[in-house]
Amino acid sequence: MKKQVTLRKNEEHRIVKGHQWGFSNEIKSVQGDPEAGDIVELLRHDGKFMGIGLYHPHSLIAVRMLSREREEVTFEFFERRISTALQLRKRLFPDSETYRVVHGESDFLPGLIIDKYNEFLSVQAFSYGMERRMTLICDVLESIFHPKAIVARNESPLRALERLALDKQVLRGTLDQTIISENGLKYKVDLLNGQKTGFFLDQRENRKLIRRYTANAAVLDCFCNDGGFALNAASGGAANITGLDVSQTATATARVNATLNQMNSMHFETADVFEKLASLEREGKRFDVVILDPPSFSKSKKTVATGLRGYKEINANALKVMNPGGILATASCSHHVTEESFLDTVEAAARTVHRSLQLLKLSGASPDHPVLTSMPETKYLKFAIFAAN
Repeated sequence: MKKQVTLRKNEEHRIVKGHQWGFSNEIKSVQGDPEAGDIVELLRHDGKFMGIGLYHPHSLIAVRMLSREREEVTFEFFERRISTALQLRKRLFPDSETYRVVHGESDFLPGLIIDKYNEFLSVQAFSYGMERRMTLICDVLESIFHPKAIVARNESPLRALERLALDKQVLRGTLDQTIISENGLKYKVDLLNGQKTGFFLDQRENRKLIRRYTANAAVLDCFCNDGGFALNAASGGAANITGLDVSQTATATARVNATLNQMNSMHFETADVFEKLASLEREGKRFDVVILDPPSFSKSKKTVATGLRGYKEINANALKVMNPGGILATASCSHHVTEESFLDTVEAAARTVHRSLQLLKLSGASPDHPVLTSMPETKYLKFAIFAAN
């Protein structure tokens, strides 16, 4: 008996338009007793074939679409999809050896992330179906890239939604640290212990944007992580730079990266950003440019209100330590927080400290993190640059 999932009447419209998720409350019936990670046919309420996808009986996302055709999900299938994604990245970054190769649903491989750092690959699986096929996926990656190592960074809490354990490990090859080049700057990357898959690749374009605003400026880089924005501020001619991060490992790496690029006009401090901003305001310290690139304050719909309060507080505190006419560069990586609500929150923060804002630039993630227009869930990063008066 075929493994099939049939939708309720009128629940197909979103998927017909290109969305890739079928939710459990949209399902009419399940045939063939599929298990977690099995490939199923997705049918309309009247039995019309809609495509094939990865099934999970205990997840809110019950079906993740793989194809609108009846086809086998084999080595050739993954080779074709990953090669297509790779060709786009080579077109985007012809002179680079570091980029996101596969961005999950946006590259029609739902629940799979593949990042390339020179000769090394870092992978993440957010779906049970991709986890079950990781050996096959690694075979394909070795065939295409011949990497020195493939690392799994499966530490996201999203895996719990699919009943997957958290882990990180070297899947293939021999791992070593590597030095990547981005926009003329060098960064030491630790694929096994660094943030996310080793580095925040999604801010690539935004880090470069900051250069035009930092000539002769006193810069405060909050949540500085490995120093990416700070180094770009220095490239833009900043007079002095202070970087803050609660992670001692992050600030240590930032110092290494500053040395690697022979940049000495910066100081990195391990500190809680919320507490440090309050301290700087009391001390009367002021900056010409403040950069906020915090972790997600809202990881689910239930925590959006709490997350927005966090964004309001941190942006208000940043504006308190900013000189008149200064530049605020602020980001949100919470995909549950919309662009409109984020901008409204930053504006509300400005009002509380009696500042007015001029929006100079609004952008998202680097183009190797494409947005699937039929899936608003794939648009998560908001990055805004304001002049603050």
